[in-house]
Amino acid sequence: MNAATTQDTAAAVAAAGEFEPRIIGFLCNWCSYAGADKAGASQTPYPPNVHIIKTMCTGRIDPEFILRAFRAGADGVVVLACHPGDCHYKEGNLRAAQRHAMLARLLEQLGITRERCRFDYVSAGEGEKYVQVITDMVATVRQLGPLSM
Repeated sequence: MNAATTQDTAAAVAAAGEFEPRIIGFLCNWCSYAGADKAGASQTPYPPNVHIIKTMCTGRIDPEFILRAFRAGADGVVVLACHPGDCHYKEGNLRAAQRHAMLARLLEQLGITRERCRFDYVSAGEGEKYVQVITDMVATVRQLGPLSM
């Protein structure tokens, strides 16, 4: 099956409404995980498609973890970090941003579009932003269709 046929099939499945994306979320313990908790505590609805993996710092996320998530069947990955200047480990979030930029180029070489791997900043008080990022990510991946590797 060639790439065009795979994309056509993915688009057809997505258009039929049969596709629910599987997304892995790597969230910083101190900020973005607390933002997700705030969204949950305020009972703000958002798509349940994200499986959260809590990390002490996004700077500790090895790019291999993201590649493994895709190999294991994830249709998308989202990495949410503390805002610049707010990292509990000084510069971990800045390292994570640099790694993400490098990883995005590698993913494209592997045939995985940049939109499938998102990096963003969410603080502990930004429950509404967390909901918006997750909602946008699910909508984007749903439109892209299933990832076939």
